[in-house]
Amino acid sequence: MNELLDAAVAAHGGLDRWNRVKSITVDASITGALWSLKNQDDALKDVRLEVDTTRERLTMDFTGQDRRSVFEPRRVVLQRRDGALIEARDDPETSFDGHQLQTPWDDIQLAYFTGEALWTYLNTPFLFTLPGFVTEEIAPVEADGETWRRLQVTFPDHIKSHARQQISCFGPDGLLRRHDFTIDILGGATGLLYATGYRDVDGIVIPTTRRGYAWQGDYQLIPEPLLVAIDMREITVR
Repeated sequence: MNELLDAAVAAHGGLDRWNRVKSITVDASITGALWSLKNQDDALKDVRLEVDTTRERLTMDFTGQDRRSVFEPRRVVLQRRDGALIEARDDPETSFDGHQLQTPWDDIQLAYFTGEALWTYLNTPFLFTLPGFVTEEIAPVEADGETWRRLQVTFPDHIKSHARQQISCFGPDGLLRRHDFTIDILGGATGLLYATGYRDVDGIVIPTTRRGYAWQGDYQLIPEPLLVAIDMREITVR
């Protein structure tokens, strides 16, 4: 690990503590203009996420419904709470071929995007210490009256995420301030995801609020519309 990644991992709870964690469960409301663009509107307004920290897997329960999704890189399943199959799709990423920002999604595509996105977010920055990840500190930026150090991260091919190369911006305290990326399955749409509302949950420091916008040029914020709003309530680390 490089010095910036060392500092970020320490600020978020440290690798020794993280290596004892198996999963994170979150009650969340995920809203914003993106879901209306995808004809999914309030589909994620009340969900419970269980994020595996040892492999790429995320289970999402739709609160008040007899329905859950199970995301893994090569397969997404929709099922009843008792495990009865509703629908499944192998190699789900291929179903996004040719998609642009306003292309509607079906329920499997919604589950795939939510799975790869929230799995990445909730495993950051510890994820970057795994074999196959390549990290490099690049030039810092000035934002919100602070100097944010930036870590450019190249993901290994077997991990499904927004794009193979992404940037994490960390404040002077080592905590994530912003996550910068493009999204391959949205035709290269841009994203700046701001992280705030930090909470120490059993030794792991997690941002409970995230706000996502598009960017243009040299990561210049486009303030409208608010594309994604993630608000986390109850969080359990196991």
